[in-house]
Amino acid sequence: MMGSAPAPVDTSTATTATTTVYPTSAGLRSSREVSLNAGLPSAHSNSISLKQLNTSSISSAAHAALGDHPDRRHPIYLGDWKRSIPNVHDDIAKDDLDEPHIKRKHAILEQHPEIVKLYGYEPLTKYVAVLAASCQIALAYYFGKVNTESTWQLLVSVYVVGASLTQVFGVLIHEATHNLCGESLAMNRFVGLVANIGIPVPIFSSFRRYHLEHHAYQGVIGRDPDLPLDWEVRLIKSNPLAKFTFLFFYPLMYVVRGAAQKKQPSRWEIYNIIFTVLADAIVVKYCGWRGFLYLFLSLWLGYGVHPAAAHFIQEHFTFDDGQETYSYYGCLNYLFLNIGYHNEHHDFTKVAWSKLPAIRSIAPEFYNTLAYHTSWVMVLGKFVFQRDVGPQSRVGRDYEDHKKGRKMVVERRMAAAAVEKDHLI
Repeated sequence: MMGSAPAPVDTSTATTATTTVYPTSAGLRSSREVSLNAGLPSAHSNSISLKQLNTSSISSAAHAALGDHPDRRHPIYLGDWKRSIPNVHDDIAKDDLDEPHIKRKHAILEQHPEIVKLYGYEPLTKYVAVLAASCQIALAYYFGKVNTESTWQLLVSVYVVGASLTQVFGVLIHEATHNLCGESLAMNRFVGLVANIGIPVPIFSSFRRYHLEHHAYQGVIGRDPDLPLDWEVRLIKSNPLAKFTFLFFYPLMYVVRGAAQKKQPSRWEIYNIIFTVLADAIVVKYCGWRGFLYLFLSLWLGYGVHPAAAHFIQEHFTFDDGQETYSYYGCLNYLFLNIGYHNEHHDFTKVAWSKLPAIRSIAPEFYNTLAYHTSWVMVLGKFVFQRDVGPQSRVGRDYEDHKKGRKMVVERRMAAAAVEKDHLI
């Protein structure tokens, strides 16, 4: 995530009841606390723009005049759908409204408008990218030209160091995707490509394209590239060996799910391919094929059966009824740039990795109310061995239901604008 300066990409006093915190299986924690008067952002004129509607706040008078929120999930935005169980249901779960995050953002900002002060890029990210890429290429050189005899040292280093660095590259590419690495689009592309040097396949530009679609159409069948394909649901179900195989080959799923979208490569995807081919050629020339193998195995294991790769499962696999996004609040966030704070990220995509924990600290009544994970290892274990979890443990929605839910946002803000205008008159 240099030219003109783009904004970070945005795709998306409370009275509370007693809080009850209880542990559940697989490191999943949850507290249930209801904010009774969380509101929504507002407007001040008939000619208000959509951008203003999305960022302003409804006054207390307007909020009272508007009455109950039309979305039955307000203000926490937990759904009333039941999760899909392998060998019990034949498909993913279905919801009849839009994804929860844009409305949660509005509800949170009504109570905590100071969160907007967290918006913006993190200047340190570009240095992290250069340092991480340098370390990975140095290790490729070491195992390609210096330590060329020991296979077990290569494999241990791949899993412990190389695969971990690969996950860091994934986070850096994610930050660059949301324009959170610098002021300009050019700087964000630079960081994304630097991170891609440590990954021997051209991932950055394709990830940017499809990940932004995931935010815009989370769970929308046929539009969200993160949803499982039909054959994944049919073949894998709850079999532990099949689920382990699914995890082992998960790096391929980025390619397969992207290809299933049947879209022509963009100009920047083609540039990315050329860049990566040249980078790989330089690696082979100076580090040898063994050095290239180090990079490839780091990618394969880092995006497959690795503790940090559990965030692919943690983020949107449904472990509870009605909740489609989950955060991880364990110690590995320190190593992997807070990638576990996934609810916070989806609610506030303009906030860089370094400030995501602050969102939860500012608005605990909105985040401690949700189920969350505390162990990535336990997430992997639960996914593989628990029979009620599998690739179909996702929730989807039709595009028409998505539009119906989004229409509530626009209508409520237009109604708020009218109330504000009448109040001023």
